[in-house]
Amino acid sequence: MNLRDLVYRLYARRVEGRLDHASVPKHIGVIMDGNRRWARAAGSTAAQGHRAGADKIGEFLGWCTETDVEVVTLWLLSTDNFDRPQEELVPLLEIVEGVVRTLATDGRWRVRHVGTLDLLPAPMQSAIKEAEESTAHVDGIVVNVAVGYGGRQEIADAVRSMLLDHSAKGSSLEALADIVDTDMIGSHLYASDQPDPDLVIRTSGEQRLSGFMLWQTAHSEYYFCEVFWPAFRKVDFLRALRDYAARHRRYGA
Repeated sequence: MNLRDLVYRLYARRVEGRLDHASVPKHIGVIMDGNRRWARAAGSTAAQGHRAGADKIGEFLGWCTETDVEVVTLWLLSTDNFDRPQEELVPLLEIVEGVVRTLATDGRWRVRHVGTLDLLPAPMQSAIKEAEESTAHVDGIVVNVAVGYGGRQEIADAVRSMLLDHSAKGSSLEALADIVDTDMIGSHLYASDQPDPDLVIRTSGEQRLSGFMLWQTAHSEYYFCEVFWPAFRKVDFLRALRDYAARHRRYGA
């Protein structure tokens, strides 16, 4: 171990030792950004960058387990990703499918899907369904895999689901208009049975949500980290938790 690694470990241990687990966010959303830029900086291909990002996920979830996080939402594939060139999209889809299968076989996580299944290739749809079924009994962190996910699409799907639900009950549009509210729409979101994210972490230095959980993050805290996702370290994660614990959440007040 070189001196730099030793100093890093000591510093991470110090930050972790001062962390109040009672103030840890229960639901963390992660925008795992910077895979391609990390690859370019390393002289690698985009696919290699995505694989390096995929390899980081298990390590990250291990840190979440150590700090009593209960729900993690990983944005693995956005609806916008389908506009990428086929030579990049195809390996990316394969990597994401591999991530889902790895999470399912790990045995520590309960996998849930958020997103639109219809957009995905049949093998990935099968992988997601199998992962949800095989981990339904797991009493560990709930890991939401946001695959084929877009925040605007989720809200549109929620409204569509609400309209179809009330149409099936024989309700007219006029009757629905009289009773519709935010709670009703929220009850039709992809993961309506889960708490909203307390903290959203975005790597790579970009300071925007890019459509990530637009409805649920109205009162979330945000932490923007300069590090590319494949280079994200435990100390970066602990700094995010420390920063979150130091904030006074106002919930819009």
